[in-house]
Amino acid sequence: MYRLINEIRKIYSDKAQAPYIQTKTLCPLSIDERLSYLRNAFQNSADLTIRELKLSGIKAAVITIDNMIDKQVLAESILAPVCSHKFFSSPENCYDTIKYKLLCTAELVETDTYEELEAKIMSGFVVIAIDGCTKMMAIGIQGYAGRSVSEPESDVVQRGSKEGFVESIRVNMTLIRRRLKNPRLKFETMTLGKTSKTEIGLCYLTDSVSADILSELKKRLRKVPLDTVLTAGYLVPFIEEKNDFSLFSSVGISERPDTVCGKLTEGRIAILIDGVPSALIVPYIFVEHFQSLDDYSNRAYFATFTRILKYCAFFISVLLPGVYVSLGTYDPEMFPTLMLNKIAGSIAATPLSLAAETIMILFVYEIMREAGLRMPQPLGYAVSIVGGLVIGDTAVNAGLIGAPTLMVVAVSAISSYVVPSLYAPSAALRLLFTLAGSFFGIWGIAVFFCVFAVGLCGKTSLGIPYTTPVTPFSAVAFRDVIVRAGWRILSHKTERVQELPGAEINGDD
Repeated sequence: MYRLINEIRKIYSDKAQAPYIQTKTLCPLSIDERLSYLRNAFQNSADLTIRELKLSGIKAAVITIDNMIDKQVLAESILAPVCSHKFFSSPENCYDTIKYKLLCTAELVETDTYEELEAKIMSGFVVIAIDGCTKMMAIGIQGYAGRSVSEPESDVVQRGSKEGFVESIRVNMTLIRRRLKNPRLKFETMTLGKTSKTEIGLCYLTDSVSADILSELKKRLRKVPLDTVLTAGYLVPFIEEKNDFSLFSSVGISERPDTVCGKLTEGRIAILIDGVPSALIVPYIFVEHFQSLDDYSNRAYFATFTRILKYCAFFISVLLPGVYVSLGTYDPEMFPTLMLNKIAGSIAATPLSLAAETIMILFVYEIMREAGLRMPQPLGYAVSIVGGLVIGDTAVNAGLIGAPTLMVVAVSAISSYVVPSLYAPSAALRLLFTLAGSFFGIWGIAVFFCVFAVGLCGKTSLGIPYTTPVTPFSAVAFRDVIVRAGWRILSHKTERVQELPGAEINGDD
């Protein structure tokens, strides 16, 4: 028992982990040593391809990873001119001749370390190494298979672009650059993950971004101690504030390049991850969950109506089951007479209490949702139909659950899908408010709501208050919170992120 407690204490201790620091080892002059190192490092992997050449008596090699390059470009633009040319000089002159006269490719990077050599060939570059010359040429001729640009499935708009991010970070950079033809749009790349060596790209407008926020974000990313970075969720806990136990994330995520471009013009920073078809957005505030691209495509009055609808749907999804349980258990006289008769009759006809019945239906609904989400699509439809028939009709007719309770949970569950980015916190808060209402009544819900509101107001995103511009209040920025003003008003110069109140950085040393 003592050992278990000690292990748990070590796991959750606040001891800082050592960040991943990439070392650099210079390559030797001998090409044989370099090739031997590569074969040992890759353990003679089947996809490591080394094409050894003789350049007028000087040994050389073309190093690639199979199926990561365009073989036609390799043959026509690299191997053909290099093999057909006659070299009559030293290794340095051979290197310069290939670099400046023979190669017909645009992207060329020089490298002289083992770490950069490994990273380049595993990123779809072809590397040319020459005996007696430490520098090597890495030519970008990537040709690996990738998904074409298509409409994102989880972020659909009625009016707007049908293009979404894909897994290739270079393609995603191009999608952003096409929409922001601005020389101040800057991309910075770094490598995270000791094992995966995942390429990360920071995207921002140099004349709009806050220098303090950008510096703090880079510092947090450099401290990431992970061995592998496979999805966006790996980085989110390290970007958020330390010891942040809130249900809400202060890092936004989007699959749409047009949405990301809109955030960049506001001074935000986008984080692109190679292999992930979405972008992280920081700083990110609470009201942005209720904004969508369609709001700015429709007329202002209709956008305002849909935005108010989203706020109402969020509070309905979170509070409705808890309020229903608290009133039905402690204050039934608050219901209208006809409704009270129906609710009392359903409670008397079912074996469970109102609280137990509501919580049970919430759990069953989450099980159905998870099953329909993880199963193949045709089976997912079948699960939804069977679940609807069993729970919606059979369970009510059998007297296991009450029809009013089922309707309350169904309305709450449907409302949570109006704001999809808040589904996870809505599901957790729905259960917590239901428990508070079942134990302490309406006063328990009121107290818990106050605790929830205080915690939300105390949260920050890279130094920016999470509830801005509500608290602290900003009249200029409030024109795009609940009410969406017309474009004649929105086109006026707005406050940037660095000018918002409370934008000081409170990073960890």
